[in-house]
Amino acid sequence: MTDDSLDPAFKSHRDYYHFRREVVKSRRYIGSPETVAFLQAVAATCHARETIFKVGAGLRRAQVAHGLRPIYQTGDDGEYIHIDDIECAANKARMMPLPDRAGDGRVNPRGIPCLYMATNDATAVSEVRPAIGAYVTVAVMKCLRELKLIDCSVLAEKQFIYFKEPERAEMEEAVWSDINRAFSAPVDRSDDAAEYAPTQILSELFRSLGYDGVAYKSAFGEDGYNVAIFNIDDFEVGWCRLFKVKDITHKIEQQPD
Repeated sequence: MTDDSLDPAFKSHRDYYHFRREVVKSRRYIGSPETVAFLQAVAATCHARETIFKVGAGLRRAQVAHGLRPIYQTGDDGEYIHIDDIECAANKARMMPLPDRAGDGRVNPRGIPCLYMATNDATAVSEVRPAIGAYVTVAVMKCLRELKLIDCSVLAEKQFIYFKEPERAEMEEAVWSDINRAFSAPVDRSDDAAEYAPTQILSELFRSLGYDGVAYKSAFGEDGYNVAIFNIDDFEVGWCRLFKVKDITHKIEQQPD
């Protein structure tokens, strides 16, 4: 027996889906032995997906919000006359989550805030699902200390189909690909909170292992990534810009009958 055989390992390339079914439909807070074994395997294999975020590095955070800036003109008597208000970027305070009013999210449970950001403007805007014509403020977020993240996006583009269980290395890749897709699934405000439970549990596992956040591929666009940071004080708001949504494009694909 080798040392590797003693390490926690996935039992099936479908392990994530077995875990998801249990925590959504059956047992959430006290897992079965199978769920405990799955989480141990995740903990044992996540080190290969560590990434370091440097001090001063920047990300983008979007909010469907804007402010108003007054416009004045000078009257004949030299006094300023208010003539209109025009849209401008929201203030910096608006761009941070409220510490006492966090709703359920893909990474955080209700009541525990998390800082959701993206790697570029377009991805950040897409993630807040604005309507056409909406004004969206995008802030540049500056990292205040070196952070260690779990990057679930490794192998994000690969799809795995097996008719029998693969070898251990392939099985690990397949399970982590499923984990990334779970984090990337677009958030719908009508979603049952139970749908968030699997990724919330994984996020708490990462946090318990000393990680500061999780990165995953965005479902919007081809080159965008999302980053969720557990401690909202690890970033500060830099400058903000205002965008107006001009168009929304949906790519569709017919599914087999």
